[in-house]
Amino acid sequence: MHENIPSPCVSVCRMDAKREFCEGCLRSIEEIRAWSTSTDVQKKIIWSHITQRLQARHATTP
Repeated sequence: MHENIPSPCVSVCRMDAKREFCEGCLRSIEEIRAWSTSTDVQKKIIWSHITQRLQARHATTP
């Protein structure tokens, strides 16, 4: 059974200066491409990566 994991997209679709992550959802290009065909487990892993990126961003922000 599928859990209907929500997309992290917030309609701010532009890559950061290093072209690593979307400025809106913090996903990589590979994660964005894979989202529509990902399983719920894979989507949860992507969400955990986003959470880690947010935590790292806040840890380096004064």
